[in-house]
Amino acid sequence: MPNMQPFILILLSISFSLIATDANAASPNPFTAKAALIRYWDRKIPNQRPHPSFLLFKLSPLSALDCTTYSSLLSSNPSSLTPHILTFCSAAHLLCSPSLTSKSPKDSNFANYNNVNFTNYGNHIHSGQESFKNYSKSQLVPIDVFTTYSKDSVSHDEAFKAYSPNGTIITDNFTSYASAAVDGSGDFTSYGRSSGVPLLNFANYETGSNGHTQNFTSYATSNDEALLSFLQYSKQSNAVPSVFTSYTKNNSIGISNFKGYGEGANNPLDAFKKYGTDDKISHQNFKSYGDHATAGTQSFSSYRGKLDDGDSVFESYGKLGNNPTLEFTTYGKPIPRGTDHFTGYGEAATDPKVNFKTYRGMPTEFKTYAKTGVVFKDYHNSTIPPLVKLSSKPVNKWVEPGKFFREGSLNEGTVMPIPDIRDKMPERSFLPKDISGKLPFDAIELGKIFNAPAGTGLGRAIADTISECERASSRGETKRCTTSAEDMIDFAVSVLGNDAVPRTTESAGGSGTNIVIGKVKGINGGRVTKSVSCHQSLFPYLVYYCHSVPKVRVYQAEILSVESKKKINQGVAICHLDTSDWSAGHGAFVALGSKPGVIEVCHWIFEGDLTWAAAD
Repeated sequence: MPNMQPFILILLSISFSLIATDANAASPNPFTAKAALIRYWDRKIPNQRPHPSFLLFKLSPLSALDCTTYSSLLSSNPSSLTPHILTFCSAAHLLCSPSLTSKSPKDSNFANYNNVNFTNYGNHIHSGQESFKNYSKSQLVPIDVFTTYSKDSVSHDEAFKAYSPNGTIITDNFTSYASAAVDGSGDFTSYGRSSGVPLLNFANYETGSNGHTQNFTSYATSNDEALLSFLQYSKQSNAVPSVFTSYTKNNSIGISNFKGYGEGANNPLDAFKKYGTDDKISHQNFKSYGDHATAGTQSFSSYRGKLDDGDSVFESYGKLGNNPTLEFTTYGKPIPRGTDHFTGYGEAATDPKVNFKTYRGMPTEFKTYAKTGVVFKDYHNSTIPPLVKLSSKPVNKWVEPGKFFREGSLNEGTVMPIPDIRDKMPERSFLPKDISGKLPFDAIELGKIFNAPAGTGLGRAIADTISECERASSRGETKRCTTSAEDMIDFAVSVLGNDAVPRTTESAGGSGTNIVIGKVKGINGGRVTKSVSCHQSLFPYLVYYCHSVPKVRVYQAEILSVESKKKINQGVAICHLDTSDWSAGHGAFVALGSKPGVIEVCHWIFEGDLTWAAAD
C-alpha cells in the first residue's frame, strides 16, 4: 500500500482551510447556496464590487448538504417534500404554515397558545367561561380551528381578547361555532389587530342558537388587508343580539361578506356601530341578509368613514321578512367616493320599517326596493369631495401623502411628505434556482406541498401572487416573476446588459413624516434610462414581480430631517415619464390632480423592493 501520510495531510489541510474560511465572515463557506449564487453573480455581472448587502441578506442560508437533499427529493416527486416541509422551511428561512396540534387543552384561560385545533371543544358544556388572551400573538402564520366550538352549550361565555395580534397571515375558522347554544355570550375584543392579512371565517356561526349574545369590539383593526366572511351567521336563531363596534377600522383594504346572515331568524338584533370607519378601501357585501326573518332590528350607525373609497352591496337584504326594522343613522358621513347598491332591499317584506337618517352615498341606486314603510330623512346623493391642498400640491385625502409626486420635487431643499415606506413583508429568503425551479408554480400544487390550501390566508396569498404573475403585460412592459436570485439576475441582465446594478431605499427612515430633499443624483446622468423594478410578493419563499417599462428616470436622493437637516435616509425614486396607458382613476392622478398622458409621476422604491439600472 502506498504511503498515505501525504494524502491525509492534504485532507487535513483542506479541512482546516474550510473551517477557517467558514469562520471568516468576509470569506463564506464556498459550498453554501449563498456562495454559489455569488459566483453566479460574478459571472453574469463581472464588474460589480462590492455586492450590495441588502440583496446578499436575502440569499438562501441552505448548506450544500441541504441543497442536495431537498433538490433530490423534488427531483423524484415534488410532493415528497411535504413530510419534511417544516424542517425545510426552518433551514431555508421560509414562510410556512405551522402544524396544528390536535390536543384539546383543558385550561379555561388560554393565554399564549398557538396553532391549536379546538374542534368539538366545549360541546354540550353548561355554564363557565373560556378566555383567550394573547392567543397566537405575533405569529407569522397562525392557524386556529374552532369548528363546532361550544355547540349545544348552555349559559357558556367565550372571551377572545387580544386574539391573533401582530400576525402576518391569520387563518381562523369558526365553523358551526356556538350552534344551538342557549344563552351565554361571545366577546371578540381587539381581535386580529395590526396584522398583515387576516382571513377570518365565521360559517354557520350561531346557527339555531337561542339568546347567545355576540359582541365584536375593535375587530380587525389596523391591518393591511382584512378578509372577513360571515356565511349563514345566526341562521334560524332566536333573539340573538350581535353588536359590531369599531369593526374593520383603519385597514388599508377591508372586505366583508355577509351571506345568509340572520336568514330565517326570529327577532335578530344586529347593531353595526362605527362599522368600517376610516378604512382606505372597503367592500361590504350583504347578500340575503335577514331574509325570511321575523321581526328584529338591523341598525347601521356611523357606517363607513370619511376616508372610505370602497363600496357596499345590499342584495336581497331583509327580503320576505316579517316586520323587519332596518335603520341607517349617519351612514357614510360627509363622504368619500364609494358606491352603494341596494337591490331587492326589503322586497316583499311584511310591514317593513326602513329609516335612513342623514344618509350620504355616491352614487346610490335602489332597485326593487320596498314600496312602503320607507322613510328618508336628510338624504344626500353625495358628489366627489373637493381636493384639498397639502404642501402646495392638490391631494385628495384618501391618498397617502407623498405616495406620488412630481419630478420637480426632487430638488435639493424641497420639503415634502414621504409615505410609509417600511418593508411590511415577513422576512424570507430566496430559494436556490435548483430547488425553486423544481417546485410547481401552481396554486393548488404548492398549497398541497406547503400545507396551505385555498381556505387559508397563505393559500390565498399563493394564489394571488401566481395570478398576478400570469397577468398579461401592459403595453411596452417587459415582466417576469423571479423565483430565485439567479432568475432576477438573469432578467436584469437580459434587459440592461452585464453592468446592471441593483439599488434600493436604504431604510424606512422618515416614513410617514415631512422630510427635506438633500443632494440628488440622476442615474445615467439624469437622462431617460432603462430600469428593472422588482417588487416583493407575499409567498412562502421570496418571489419578486420584476418589470421594465419605457421612458423612466431613476434618482438617488438624500433624505434629511426637517428639524436637524441631518441625513436620515438615502432614497431611490423612479419617475414614469409616459403615463398615457395608466387608468384615469389611478391614485397618482387623484393625488396630483391630472390625467393620463399629461404629467409624469414619481414614487419612491420602498424598503425591501429594488430597481436595477446601469452602473454610474
